[in-house]
Amino acid sequence: MIKKFVLYVGNPDNSGTLKKLSYIALVLVFVSDFFVHRGHAIYIWDKIPGWGAFYGFVSCVVIILVSKFLGHQGGIMHDEDYYDD
Repeated sequence: MIKKFVLYVGNPDNSGTLKKLSYIALVLVFVSDFFVHRGHAIYIWDKIPGWGAFYGFVSCVVIILVSKFLGHQGGIMHDEDYYDD
């Protein structure tokens, strides 16, 4: 069963379906956040519906951009033939 799942996810022909499913899951998580009781929220931003999804998305984008910057501009990433003579 795991093999079928991995082959399905790895097949480029299924990328459209997987993208649609991901968008549907994203919308469901965002909409479900409007039904959460926020009576015990400590900080003001915890009372904003959708804040967790927004904060998580922005955090992931920042992590990706910083890691790309460090890889390319920071000298961490090398050419493919770095160890070849």
